[in-house]
Amino acid sequence: MKKIGLLPKLILAILIGIGVGMLGMEVPIRLLATFNGIFGNFLKFSIPLIIIGFVAPGIGDLGTGAGKLLGITTAIAYLSTVLAGTFTYFVNTSIFKLILKTGSMLETADNPEHALLSGYLTINMPPIMDVMTALLMAFILGIGIAIVKGHAIKDIMNEFQKVVEGIIKNIIIPFLPLHIAGIFANMTYAGQVATILTVFSKVFAVIIILHITILLILYFIAGGMSGANPIKLLKNMLPAYFTAIGTQSSAATIPVTLNQTKENGVNTGIAEFVVPLCATIHLSGSTITLVSCAMAIMMLNGMTITFSTMFGFILMLGVTMVAAPGVPGGAVMAALGIIETMLGFPPTLTSIMIALYLAQDSFGTACNVTGDGAIAIIVNKIAGFKLEKNSKEIFDNI
Repeated sequence: MKKIGLLPKLILAILIGIGVGMLGMEVPIRLLATFNGIFGNFLKFSIPLIIIGFVAPGIGDLGTGAGKLLGITTAIAYLSTVLAGTFTYFVNTSIFKLILKTGSMLETADNPEHALLSGYLTINMPPIMDVMTALLMAFILGIGIAIVKGHAIKDIMNEFQKVVEGIIKNIIIPFLPLHIAGIFANMTYAGQVATILTVFSKVFAVIIILHITILLILYFIAGGMSGANPIKLLKNMLPAYFTAIGTQSSAATIPVTLNQTKENGVNTGIAEFVVPLCATIHLSGSTITLVSCAMAIMMLNGMTITFSTMFGFILMLGVTMVAAPGVPGGAVMAALGIIETMLGFPPTLTSIMIALYLAQDSFGTACNVTGDGAIAIIVNKIAGFKLEKNSKEIFDNI
């Protein structure tokens, strides 16, 4: 089982969960519901720790960098992430009305959770602080690390980040398939799963199209600024795209992203600065996936979707996902706090959100790293460098 990837495990878990739910036997479903209750409470307990463990070191590391290019690159990466999310909101607002039936998950109950079986027992695990307190604490610590420029707190936070990464990698991710199996078993029993499976195949198709569209926009901007053919620039980055699909990690894909960025003629120093930095702060693909999945779930459950709520959510995503770990699901784990507080997701919908995001995690990561190459070209131009002529293929047939 160790050789099976996370996505196949999730697919298998969903199929097993649906099978158990179709059998209609309450005992196994309630056993799974018991595990889900305990696991869900542990996940809720972990959210403030995840926020502090990711956001504080991420802000601290950004602040300790030097030079104008750091600020420029960070601003471009954040702007790209926010614009990708905003673009996604407006596209989905139009398209989802055509492919989703508003409130269709509410047909079985006034509240989706009312139709689900409960577990045999619950274990309360109250978080040490609420989400907003954790965010404020992370901001204060991160900014403090950047201002003080000392090593004591920074070292502690970096070690704490490793502890949190260990929790995700060794506890949350391994048990997630069982959690997902329980969720789908319960939803099948309640008669809700057919809606999800029918609808989200269409949502996933929309997400992939949005990824491609955003990449084309980024590379047309980069190509226009640098005087190179945007399609050829994008084509040169395809090895990084497909590597990211396999690794599901921006960090693990850095060597390939860096090599292909240099192949596009970006100055070596600029490439070696921008690519590793953007691997942690540029999250346009992940934002598209999160916004799309969140809007689909909200629409299916008849929840109110407004631009002000979603735009605030998008703005916060660009911050909370900074330095998300190089493990599958890192971005959605970092975003769980604002998914609950800003969008009002209960535990069941949060679990569905995790499952849906992880099903698209590879493609979101691939969009992120491929977009990093476009940002490197833009920063290269702003820094006063031209794309190197030895990469002449990118200048042909402009």
